[in-house]
Amino acid sequence: MPCGQPDSGAGAAPARYVLGVDVGSTMVKCHVYDRAAAVRGSSCRKVESLYPRPGWVELDPEVLWSQFVGVIKEAVQTAGLHMGQIAGLGISTQRGTFITWHKRTGKPFHNFISWQDIRSAELVGSWNKSLLLKVIHVIFTVLHFLTGNDRYLAPSFLTFSTQQTSMKLSWVFKNIPEAEEAAKKNNCCFGTIDTWLLYRLTKGSVYATDYSNASSTGIFEPFTKCWSPTLCNLLSLPMSIYPPVKDTSFNFGSADSEIFGVPIPIMALVADQQAAMFGECCFHPGDVKLTMGTGGFWNVNTGEHLFASQRSLYPLIGWKIGKEVVYLTEGTISDIGTAIKWAQDIDLFTNVDETAKMAQSIADSQGVCFIPGLQVSVDDTYLCASFMGLKPSTTRNHLVRAILESVAFRNKLLYDTIVKKVHIPLQTIRADGGVSNNSFVMQMTSDLINKKIEKPANADMSSLGAAFLAGLASGFWTDKEQLKKLRRTETVFEPQKDSEEYRPAMDTWLQAMKHSLHW
Repeated sequence: MPCGQPDSGAGAAPARYVLGVDVGSTMVKCHVYDRAAAVRGSSCRKVESLYPRPGWVELDPEVLWSQFVGVIKEAVQTAGLHMGQIAGLGISTQRGTFITWHKRTGKPFHNFISWQDIRSAELVGSWNKSLLLKVIHVIFTVLHFLTGNDRYLAPSFLTFSTQQTSMKLSWVFKNIPEAEEAAKKNNCCFGTIDTWLLYRLTKGSVYATDYSNASSTGIFEPFTKCWSPTLCNLLSLPMSIYPPVKDTSFNFGSADSEIFGVPIPIMALVADQQAAMFGECCFHPGDVKLTMGTGGFWNVNTGEHLFASQRSLYPLIGWKIGKEVVYLTEGTISDIGTAIKWAQDIDLFTNVDETAKMAQSIADSQGVCFIPGLQVSVDDTYLCASFMGLKPSTTRNHLVRAILESVAFRNKLLYDTIVKKVHIPLQTIRADGGVSNNSFVMQMTSDLINKKIEKPANADMSSLGAAFLAGLASGFWTDKEQLKKLRRTETVFEPQKDSEEYRPAMDTWLQAMKHSLHW
């Protein structure tokens, strides 16, 4: 279905356009951008997740492929254009969702296994309790102490989680004999969504990923910029299955002309959070991007400096363009959009646009606290999602406010961690994602961190970032300075209350969190 309308203020139609496609956790979106980065046509379709067993989350690769091709065709048609006017295609994808397939036949061994899937929970628990992992901690602690090299810091407190691709990939080779057998004969291919789409677009002639997607799997070593032989040996994962890693803004080849009628150049592959960072024009060290969608992601541009993992924060490659490699530090928050969607599903409100007004209509939550945990927590797999402090006088408004407050409180906690552990002065903070449209969450977050937060006119930053990267590779845009001039800010949230005014409510919420642990 079409998503929004073409921008009527874009002026006369330029000769060429770029496409930005974002394959997210809930939607597949395509936007057609002109040289002013104005949206000329759009299309979106809902991602259809499958839940074959409790805790399993999958995507049908054929359905996803059909949706991907469909939104591109529909967006171009909505813009009143033809495919020959497209200068390049940029693809942003959800991270950590992967598939394996037979190298010779192209046939998948299983559906896409989502980043939200927790089938590896038993394996994760076993590894985290193992003597071998304790020995690894000791060895790398000593190495870090002796050398001072930060690359030894992360393994010194390595723990596995169900969100990590490595654990789910290990599960595949333990439970799907066909994949294991193919791997032994060097006939197994591993790919995140970007790799699979590129493979399909080129009818199997191009097999690759980019640095941002590779680094987001946790199997790719950001210090050496290589797939990690150490981790693969530890988990008995074959090194032969991984794709070559290319620049983020790069000519990956062209889509086969049978698909769209003409060969469309594929000029960028990028992971969704890194794409949003690029779309927000967070190009300088200290620039911060806050995405609030299904989950929450705080990303800090650390420039050429790669910060080692610090438990709740971890390093990523933001993008690689030619000789330039930009690193990020990331922290995550689960259950932001998920919790709000759940509240809508149980009829706490009808339209998500109502929630800010509902929260603002009362002075406080009356002591009601919402504890997230609808998806498994990385730190505590037994965290109990709950409302606490309910009273006879509690209304829907109190419940909705408690949910929104929990988002702002968790933003505050993660921001404080970043300030403490990332030794780079923080510059601009720019927000995107569906929940950034909620004025209550945005204002409360600004108050709590005592910083202004910019919100762009276009909240679909992953699509725009993918288009920007594709446009640079195709010569559609010349450089990042030109991109910065195209960026449009819709709202700036500035602190209006002293953060100490929220102290009693936040202390109550932190106490409620403690009661929900290890349920």
